[in-house]
Amino acid sequence: MDKNSSRVLIAVGGNAIHPTRRPGTVEQQIEFAVKTGNALLPILESDNQVIITHGNGPVVGKILMRQVLARETVPPMTMDVCVAHSQGGIAYLMMQNLENTLRKVGNQRHVVCLLTQVEVDPDDPAFSNPSKPVGFFYCEEEARDIERKLGWTMREDAGRGWRYVVPSPQPKHIVDISLIETIANSGAVVIAGGGGGIPVVRNEDGTRHGVEAVIDKDLSSAHMANILGIETLLILTAVEQVYVNFGSEQQRALGSIKLQELVELHNDGEFADGSMGPKVMAAINFLRGGGKRAVIAHLDDAAAALAGDAGTQISQ
Repeated sequence: MDKNSSRVLIAVGGNAIHPTRRPGTVEQQIEFAVKTGNALLPILESDNQVIITHGNGPVVGKILMRQVLARETVPPMTMDVCVAHSQGGIAYLMMQNLENTLRKVGNQRHVVCLLTQVEVDPDDPAFSNPSKPVGFFYCEEEARDIERKLGWTMREDAGRGWRYVVPSPQPKHIVDISLIETIANSGAVVIAGGGGGIPVVRNEDGTRHGVEAVIDKDLSSAHMANILGIETLLILTAVEQVYVNFGSEQQRALGSIKLQELVELHNDGEFADGSMGPKVMAAINFLRGGGKRAVIAHLDDAAAALAGDAGTQISQ
């Protein structure tokens, strides 16, 4: 691959690859992975250097629920191991179907999945204030019943229903970031940092161990892109654009917007914490960290969004 080719980091949202209100069978997950491959094909066929991250909120929540239901028979796993399971399973299906999509058009480009740890601060205040929604959506009555029976913290998620919320500390360091760069430089598409990365803390002697948390995928993606010096961050989700006054009669889509205006809207509380808020904050962090352009768009519009013809285009 030409060393002067453009570089892009694509963050695929958990709800884009596992839409809400769907059971999420393996067959459905394969269906969504095929859809992702078709949406990204024009980008994968180009001379772009491509790194892909992905969300895991719906899937890791299901893994946690399975553990609860089977807790009398099967010893439960810690949350970091649950994140690792979701990271490997999602990336496997994505890797396989991206390559299948490429092979169907005669393209021999490889896709590589890298299990990724991300260091966090053990004193991050997020550990005492769970905020990251994972798993299924419930009505309030179901959520209250789960709180009583399981001791989970349940909160309403942007008007879409109630979900289990877990600690979501800020990413500090992407472990093996140099390896991600080396693989990307080889011309392969790299899938890394799935689900925000497996949350770990580093001890004084350099050893690491996992912690009970789920890191926000978009914040980790922005951090990874800044470290790698990538100029374009493409955040793909289940809506076409970012909206202000979302869900009201005054709802308005944002097409092209400057960083400072987006910061002001974010500070005014325009974007819900459980849905668009982290994506907007990731875009802000990315541009403040040296990125040139952040785009938030629907998965189906990936190629058009990268070309500047779809989604919300955010610039310096």
